[in-house]
Amino acid sequence: MAESAPDRGEDLPFVTVIMPVRDESRYIVRSLTAVLEQDYPRHRLEVIVADGMSTDETRQKVRALQASHSNIKLIDNPERIASTGLNRAMAIASGTVIARVDGHCEIAPDYIRRAVQHLQNDGIDGVGGPIETVGETPTAAVIAAVMSSVFGVGGSAFRTVKDRTMLTDTIVFPVYTRAIIERAGGYDAELVRNQDDEYNYRLRKLGARLLLASDVRSRYYCRRTVRSLCSQYFQYGFWKVRVLRKHPRQMSIRQFGPPVFVAALIGSIGLGALSPAGWWSFVAVGGSYLLANATASLLVALRSERRTVQLLLLPVVFAAFHVSYGLGFLLGFVRFGR
Repeated sequence: MAESAPDRGEDLPFVTVIMPVRDESRYIVRSLTAVLEQDYPRHRLEVIVADGMSTDETRQKVRALQASHSNIKLIDNPERIASTGLNRAMAIASGTVIARVDGHCEIAPDYIRRAVQHLQNDGIDGVGGPIETVGETPTAAVIAAVMSSVFGVGGSAFRTVKDRTMLTDTIVFPVYTRAIIERAGGYDAELVRNQDDEYNYRLRKLGARLLLASDVRSRYYCRRTVRSLCSQYFQYGFWKVRVLRKHPRQMSIRQFGPPVFVAALIGSIGLGALSPAGWWSFVAVGGSYLLANATASLLVALRSERRTVQLLLLPVVFAAFHVSYGLGFLLGFVRFGR
């Protein structure tokens, strides 16, 4: 493990890395090892893994790494969701800088060092960077391409902006000063998903400055199947409505695209059931989406080495991505809209 000599780095802030995980046996060793191999002094870094009562081998693998790394703490998160795991870990964190890393994430070896430099030098309260979304199977590679495209995720800067450093509205795998966390309080324990969006919005309401830094880099290993992607983004859409109810101004126009499309598609089917002429509205809505989908799929596939596979799967994955988020949002609106 690369680290500074024990007598160096005493002027650097102590950093706590928090990892809320559950059933991450496939990725936890890779993710946790990337944190342990930071080029930041080991004695200025602690790692708290908040485990959501995993039923696979996640805990055993964390304990195996604990045997050779005394700066790892493993705690229980009985509520089994990320927000409560983050809160439990923050309650015992020693750092004046707090970083969040997920079980599907692999941060670059200089991630913490560069993030700390930005916090010290740039007058900011939180920093994150662009993520490289990685798919380890042919289907997952297509999912990764969708999650990195403007047509897939809109203007989500941390997914689509790679070469610029700029202030932004939200950051992923964030590194915060403890001072701003103490002002904002903990994560919203009601939110099963979208807790980062809600938290970053609360920070900005307090006047916090959040930086997307091009030199703070990480990799995210996306879902491996279309089914798991649909489940993930259905939940994102569903819980986004709860965030909307709490903070109406947190939403951006791009986030209304999928639910508006799905609502229009369902509405046009209803019109078609009432009148044969109503099917023209279905053709208009569906045809417009298919044209946009095909165009985006072609542009993404042309940048890939496996163009044929990408071109065959991209339209399906784009549609699954948008429809699952849109349906989740609409059902969330029924659940929380009142």
